[in-house]
Amino acid sequence: MQGNYHAPAVISLHGSLAVSWVALFLVQSLLISRRSTRAHRVLGIVSLLMAVGVAVTMFPAGMYQVGRDVAAGMGETGVSALVGVVTSAVMFLGLVIAGIICRRRPAVHKRLMLLALIVLLWPAWFRFRHYFPGVPRPDIWFAVVLADSLIVISWIWDKWANGRIHPVLLYGGLLIILEHIFEVIAFDSIYWRNVAAWMYQAFQ
Repeated sequence: MQGNYHAPAVISLHGSLAVSWVALFLVQSLLISRRSTRAHRVLGIVSLLMAVGVAVTMFPAGMYQVGRDVAAGMGETGVSALVGVVTSAVMFLGLVIAGIICRRRPAVHKRLMLLALIVLLWPAWFRFRHYFPGVPRPDIWFAVVLADSLIVISWIWDKWANGRIHPVLLYGGLLIILEHIFEVIAFDSIYWRNVAAWMYQAFQ
């Protein structure tokens, strides 16, 4: 059966950049395991440029989503989704830049990049709500419990492999979890709507 999916080119560009960044993350991990540090450093520059592209294209992608949802009758609730797009872009790019800055501290660098990956994957987890419409409160189960389970798993692995949870992974992961919980609690409140409306006007 042929689909009827239609979207601006920037949506495909954003998706391609995001998938490529995830693939590059895996390649970079493999290079380090093989001690190919020179290739890892060269690809690090590509990783940074790609991360900037991912974050920048989140904004037009988010605006497209808002326009689609408003046209579907969601009103201010449709606009409210824009705040989550912006916070995800800021957190992802911020973690990547911090990781690049701390590249000479491998223990910190690799954990910051892992947290960036987890933040980038968050929208993919939330899209599972479309495949499981019967799940109540998908914002909790998919966007917090499942998405942030990767952080808990990384804590367990760090404790098992290294005898302790590295502070960057512990506190950085906690901040991400708390931010996601805050979004669930505050989403579509009057203050949230005001911020979303301001962002929507600013990006037009």
